Amino acid sequence: MTLSRKPARPGAKKVVSQEPSAKASRPKPSSQTKSKAQPKAKPKAKPESKPQVKSQVKLQAKSKPAEGKSQGASKGLHPCNLHGQGYDFEALMDTTPELKPFVRPNPYGNLSIDFADPKAVKLLNLALLKLHYGLSYWDIPEGFLCPPIPGRVDYLHYLADLLAESTPGSKGGKRKLPNVTRAPKGERVVALDIGTGANGIYPLLGHQVYGWRFVASDIDPVSLKNVERIIANNPQLAGKLSLRHQSDSKQIFTGVITSEDRFDLTLCNPPFHASLAEASRGSERKLKNLAANKRAKGHEVARSKEKLNFGGQKAELWCEGGEQAFLSQMIRESRNFGSQCLWFTSLVSKKENLKPCYRLLELVGAKRVETLEMAQGNKLTRVLAWTFLTPEQHRLWGQYRV
Repeated sequence: MTLSRKPARPGAKKVVSQEPSAKASRPKPSSQTKSKAQPKAKPKAKPESKPQVKSQVKLQAKSKPAEGKSQGASKGLHPCNLHGQGYDFEALMDTTPELKPFVRPNPYGNLSIDFADPKAVKLLNLALLKLHYGLSYWDIPEGFLCPPIPGRVDYLHYLADLLAESTPGSKGGKRKLPNVTRAPKGERVVALDIGTGANGIYPLLGHQVYGWRFVASDIDPVSLKNVERIIANNPQLAGKLSLRHQSDSKQIFTGVITSEDRFDLTLCNPPFHASLAEASRGSERKLKNLAANKRAKGHEVARSKEKLNFGGQKAELWCEGGEQAFLSQMIRESRNFGSQCLWFTSLVSKKENLKPCYRLLELVGAKRVETLEMAQGNKLTRVLAWTFLTPEQHRLWGQYRV
């Protein structure tokens, strides 16, 4: 199993290739990377089991944040992300006038909204989807998860990089820096969204940005019904997104993937809490952090407005065993569909869940594993990606697709 990590942008180093090792070991830091305090050195491994770094390249953000933008520019977003320079609230209000009553200058003189106000956040999402992604309608029922658009589309951009490596022209032993202009677009790319929720955000963005077709699954009929309503109110989505109900809450791929399916990607934002109580504590903690951040910037925080804006139903926020149990089940099931999917991927919220996943992926026979780090402001998350196909099979898959 080949294991590699790609650090978050911008200006970070990327380990481009590693040789398989007996265990999923990580590359040593490059001498070009800024050094940090290191733990006590472990005994050296045998030379044949050491991962060998082939080459390194720098990943740079497109440009510095522009001045005058509202809601400060986000640090570390993918260079293709439209939201790296912050939100243009003037244009957003022109597109969605209903947003205007919620927009006001912050203490720095930049336009913003109260991100603790669920109605304001939902209208901001609608405005972003209208202005940047060509949708005319989007809504979610009260109490369902309202996703942050910049972070969600970032996941898709990194997945496009993965697909770029499987396009014709990648023939040869050395892996090259993904050229996003070669990322395959259009309806011949098919992706499976596990747990699409009521917002359906990944299929919506994936189709509007890259033209990919999607199958979206969920265990909640109410969520699927709402996504069906979104599709019906956006004619350009007709026939591009299909919905499947997962009737067994203990299964992930089984019962959703049929024998005729062939997916370039699977993606998932798994529930990361183990219980309702844990999910509630996490939401309360986010609320307190948001309020503290607002006070530090000079905003007033009214007590009457200190309520949860981190919505979500049970299936969206928690499951028995939490994120680790969900990821373990996903990895075990993926083995049964290894020849039908080019890449299996999932967000991983908790860093400590990576090592158990690496061990399990080795046990199930994954040929290659990637850990893609994504940064949005001070928040760092990661995408775990794995495949059961060889490099030659990847090349043939890309050749067959185009």
